[in-house]
Amino acid sequence: MDPSFAVFADFGSRPAALTNAVVRHHRCAVASTYVVVTAGGHLKVDFVVPDQLNTAEAVLRLETLGTTAPMDVVLNGETVAKEFRLPEADTPDAPREYVLNVPGTALLPGVNVLQLRNADGDGAVLRLRTLALDPVEAAERARRARAARDGGPSVRTYATERRPLGAPVWQPGPTLTVHLDQGGTPAGPAGQEPPARLAWRGTDGTESSVAFRTDLSGFHGHVRGPEGSLGEVRGALTGTRPRPEGPLAARVRHFVTEEEHDGVWRPAGRLGLLLDDGAPLERVTWSGRGGTATSLSLVTDTTRGAGPAGGERRDITDRVREVQASDEFTAAGEVAPNLLRTARTKWLAQERDPEVTFTFDSPLTVTAYSLTSANDFTERDPADWTLEGSHDGRTWMTLDIRQDQHFRRRFETKEYVLATTGAFSHYRLNIGDNCGDHLTQLSAVRFFDAGEAAPASDTLAFIGYRQTPGAEPVGYRGTSVPAPAEGIAATAGGDTGEEEELLVGDFSGTAQSLQEAAQLLERLTRYLRR
Repeated sequence: MDPSFAVFADFGSRPAALTNAVVRHHRCAVASTYVVVTAGGHLKVDFVVPDQLNTAEAVLRLETLGTTAPMDVVLNGETVAKEFRLPEADTPDAPREYVLNVPGTALLPGVNVLQLRNADGDGAVLRLRTLALDPVEAAERARRARAARDGGPSVRTYATERRPLGAPVWQPGPTLTVHLDQGGTPAGPAGQEPPARLAWRGTDGTESSVAFRTDLSGFHGHVRGPEGSLGEVRGALTGTRPRPEGPLAARVRHFVTEEEHDGVWRPAGRLGLLLDDGAPLERVTWSGRGGTATSLSLVTDTTRGAGPAGGERRDITDRVREVQASDEFTAAGEVAPNLLRTARTKWLAQERDPEVTFTFDSPLTVTAYSLTSANDFTERDPADWTLEGSHDGRTWMTLDIRQDQHFRRRFETKEYVLATTGAFSHYRLNIGDNCGDHLTQLSAVRFFDAGEAAPASDTLAFIGYRQTPGAEPVGYRGTSVPAPAEGIAATAGGDTGEEEELLVGDFSGTAQSLQEAAQLLERLTRYLRR
């Protein structure tokens, strides 16, 4: 049986997660974790069955909440169940499950329409949380896969510590957040399978590899810094979430993926990826407890071969959202934020070796910077300094070192190209000494990147491989797609002439084959045009 026949709708997520389904509704209300079908209302689900259909029956599972109204189940105009009702529920919100067997003869090759009607005439409602329709041969496997997917959190946050090679003491490290949602279909083999081992590299060159405890409460591994230093890393679980939400959801990268079998690329579902330890991700490898291994390298501006636009640097100083100094002369208004201004103001510190930290609104790759001398006293000009970068504001990496620098005149601007670059959220100017005074001053600090990236020559977002237990490895690639949007809401004329609406949903993973994609897209377009 073609696995693409699996149909699933999860109304408990926002937007609704749909697999091989386009959903219309009439006299329904969309609540936070379910859909309410009021008296006289209905849901219609369009789905695709492959041409090579060969099953005696299918299994329809409906998860509802509390006592529900009687319902009619109709498939392609044929009534499968009439005024079907479960016994009274013990509590108003108790989850219930309807399980109905659907004759294989009621299924048609191509597009099918399943209708659920609230048959109550006294105002009772039907609260529907999930709907699943699978061939009987795959129904139990699909049910277990969905239960595994929904049975635990998909987002885990760890507090980490690092111990440099030969050091006796562990030191605080960056927070690590992990979310790997692979498969994109409830009937898929992987889903949100927790990782057993995980290895990754950031764009700053730091490489880490860890193994998780059986209960995922922590991990232990090793880390190599960009300059080659070695150390151990360990983590302790500090928080979990069932799914990414709010600002966290915006940080998840979403892909439509393909696998290569015998030289042919085939759809492989969606991938949601978040691995955040402060540095942008460059590549990642993981294996689940079931034995499936995945490895991918993300396409970046560097790997695409993109260079500066027109050979000109771009000033990104306006991306600094906060600047802090170890000291400043507040009484005279000669404070650190003046360094970001274009007017001839200045920052004055009552130290020979002050430091200034600049925090950007997101990780950025600075390739050059400039310092501008202040209005007076050349002895207060910095002479020796380092520029450092950090992902978390605690662990710093040296990017540039300057010694015996001299400004020949007042308000002179000198530019410096970084010896080492990486995408960092924090940059620190650490002044080691000035030109002889007990005070240190500057008029301005500016930051530059390499300019606009050249347009990509293709749309691939990553390449890599996947290998399932007992199988040969296959090519694995992905294309970036937007985060699931709020879906589509549009009036559509139903078959009965009643006004219907398309359900707000995430349609990005609804088609698992080219056949489904063409047929469901045609169906969706027809409803939108109405």
